[in-house]
Amino acid sequence: MPRQSAGLLLFRESRGAIEVLLVHPGGPFWARKDDGAWSIPKGEFDADEEPLAAARREFAEETGATVHGEFIELQPVRQPSGKIVHAWAVRADFDPAQLRSNTFSMEWPPKSGQLREFPEVDRAAWFAVDEARAKIQPGQLPLLDQLDQLPRS
Repeated sequence: MPRQSAGLLLFRESRGAIEVLLVHPGGPFWARKDDGAWSIPKGEFDADEEPLAAARREFAEETGATVHGEFIELQPVRQPSGKIVHAWAVRADFDPAQLRSNTFSMEWPPKSGQLREFPEVDRAAWFAVDEARAKIQPGQLPLLDQLDQLPRS
């Protein structure tokens, strides 16, 4: 069974255009990467956890916020690694200045014997969909395509 993750694709309307919230992964491997590095807030879940509950949990862990609204299930996408991403689009707002991510520990610099703490997500930002297409990890592009196909009210 491939690994699975679940996440939320927040969107809002600003000046007549749709914007999406993406997060940038923290830690030294991603520090100098920008285009193609951003993601929806998401994370892995176990077989005994309901995917939408996992998506909401992961959003809270990575941003420090909770989301309320109508969760619109998108078709799962397979990442180049083989991981399956389950995602829900939800119209909601979030202030990136309020970002409060959980952290992880890793040895850094490599082979130094020193453990350092890094945020799982080091920043969040709203992007117009066209700009998000350049920022998002390529395996998640189909999620933006699906968002474009949703009826707008």
